[in-house]
Amino acid sequence: MRSLRLLIICMAILTAIQSEAQNKYELTVRDAVELAFKNLTDVKNAQIDYQLQEAKNKEIVGQALPQVSANAGLNHYLSLPSILFPDASSTAVYSILKNEGVKDGNGMPITKVPDPTMRQVSFQQPWNANLGATVSQLLFQPDVFVGLQARKVALDYAASNIEQVKARVKDSAYKRYYAILIAEKQTYFLSESIKRLEKLYHDDSVLYKNGFAERLDLDKVQVQLTNLRTTYNIVQSGVQLAYGALKFALGLNQKDTVVLKEDLTVDKIKEGVLDDNFKYDDRPEIRTLSYTRRLQELDLKRNKLGYLPTVSAQGNYGISGMGQQFITNSSTNWFKSSFIGLNLNLPIFDGFQRKYKVKQSQLNIQKLDNVISQVKQGIDFEQFATKESLKSSLLNLDAQERNIELAERVYTATKKKFEQGLGSSFEILQADNDYQTAQSNYFSALYNAIVAKVSYQHSLGKLN
Repeated sequence: MRSLRLLIICMAILTAIQSEAQNKYELTVRDAVELAFKNLTDVKNAQIDYQLQEAKNKEIVGQALPQVSANAGLNHYLSLPSILFPDASSTAVYSILKNEGVKDGNGMPITKVPDPTMRQVSFQQPWNANLGATVSQLLFQPDVFVGLQARKVALDYAASNIEQVKARVKDSAYKRYYAILIAEKQTYFLSESIKRLEKLYHDDSVLYKNGFAERLDLDKVQVQLTNLRTTYNIVQSGVQLAYGALKFALGLNQKDTVVLKEDLTVDKIKEGVLDDNFKYDDRPEIRTLSYTRRLQELDLKRNKLGYLPTVSAQGNYGISGMGQQFITNSSTNWFKSSFIGLNLNLPIFDGFQRKYKVKQSQLNIQKLDNVISQVKQGIDFEQFATKESLKSSLLNLDAQERNIELAERVYTATKKKFEQGLGSSFEILQADNDYQTAQSNYFSALYNAIVAKVSYQHSLGKLN
């Protein structure tokens, strides 16, 4: 009994852990998009890139702020460094005697001045210490000046990259979400068709037992019923795979449960299809390229300003100490020093490097203009193709919608004839088969229409 209780407790704990690990999400399509924005690595990395740019901007601002540094040093000479220093005392005396015409002991005037004696001298003390602080302020430097101007453009560029990633994520989430709704609708209609054929098989079985139907009629129904069940299983498996793909697109765990709260109707597909007011700036790709061009223009400006001088101010304050003993001894001598200054660095000739850097920046702008032009042409074609696809898909959807209604009426009439004994099971089987074909074509048209609409709205930059 004790082991049994322990087993029950362990199972309860495992169940609690498993239920805690699995989450349930009830989502509209917009909820799904927001969840993808929150979870997906591409969006997270794009947002981190924005934060990196903010940090880079602050780094650039830091270059224009005062720079303060301090230094300290302590040296103890085990052997004092020495230099040879001339002792000119005797040389000076002989020079005076020569100039005054003094004669030596032999009565001869002094004409030769001896060379000075070299003595070993040290100017250092055994203990030496120094403390100092330096403050510098950049007054003007071209690349920092342009970097300060580029801060907002760089942030706008990073933000447009986020929007570009979000647009791709949104397009994927919409298509996967609606694909599941359509597949579930198809599953429902297939299950209804199975129920109809099971009813027909039952009715034919009764007729066959009573001698009013052939075995062939019963077998035909059985064949179609088996095929229909196989199709149902395939579609049902596809639904599960579609849910898995949606979870992956939303950054969810595959063990989580997702419930779709929206319903897909033809009216919803047709809603807003005529809203085709468009500006190129509605597309995040164009905005990103525009900010890239602006950054390239600032790079050109930076290279042109490279001919200007760099100006900075500097100040220093220091204390140095020397003594025979450690610096805490009262015999240590301390000396103070300080200075302020202005530094000017003027480029004169750099072997034409700056000239060709300017040329490269100009060519990069031309190259980027060509890319922007090509992207705009691609957007124009994308809009044309998706709009034509949407028109064709909506026309086909209307036709398939009418066709499924017609097939349902045919099936209903044929069923009534069969129930009244005026028709054969083959006729109702054929009508049911036509009805299933119409349903399949309808759902295919429905899926094509929603994909075409999402693609068209994406091309307009209006996929909300």
